[in-house]
Amino acid sequence: MLSVIIPTLNAEETLTRTLAPLVPAAVRGLVQEVIVVDGGSSDETLEIVEAAGAKLVCAPKGRGPQLAAGARAARGNWLLFLHADTVLEPGWIPEVEKLFEQIESGRFRDGEMAASFRFALDDFSGWARLIEKMVALRCALMKLPYGDQGLLINRRLYEKAGGFRDLPLMEDVDLVRRIPRRRRLMLRTLAVTSPARYLKDGFAARSLRNLFCLALYYLRVPPRVIAKVYS
Repeated sequence: MLSVIIPTLNAEETLTRTLAPLVPAAVRGLVQEVIVVDGGSSDETLEIVEAAGAKLVCAPKGRGPQLAAGARAARGNWLLFLHADTVLEPGWIPEVEKLFEQIESGRFRDGEMAASFRFALDDFSGWARLIEKMVALRCALMKLPYGDQGLLINRRLYEKAGGFRDLPLMEDVDLVRRIPRRRRLMLRTLAVTSPARYLKDGFAARSLRNLFCLALYYLRVPPRVIAKVYS
């Protein structure tokens, strides 16, 4: 039913925690397979994938190409794209099961829907809470989640939207904007993401850089240029 796709590149420090909440979902029969798409890791990432019993797919480095490769390898009629440093809270299983039940009952017509989780940072600072509120506001006003919130999407809708493109950055925004707004849902469960980038660059600096990159994208600046600004 559900294929989980996780892109990795030297993700040994976070991948185990990301995989853990998927185990009970597999036991319940919700998750059919977990596909880890690696872009050339040189750490213990591949050993973790093997120990977890996940399916390994190798692809050229880049989140867009890796996610696209995972979708091509997936067998499920629903796809869940999840970053390797994002952990879903336990409530995600009953919430997704309820969504599927409502879809099967005909509430959403043809069932071609997409959904994302609520953003949270794994940090106790006031800055983290402020950023979470800013993300919640963006999602409420624009229905524009980022990849670190996970993307659950019906395969038919994914294919109709054209899937992930070969972009060095903004691959998540690019895909979500091609999904009709009426088909995007926001779930209640938290997707808790590593604060590593914020701690490294500073919360204010990283937040401003993210907003600047989004503005550049809307101004149609080439993604390769935006990637240089982001990094």
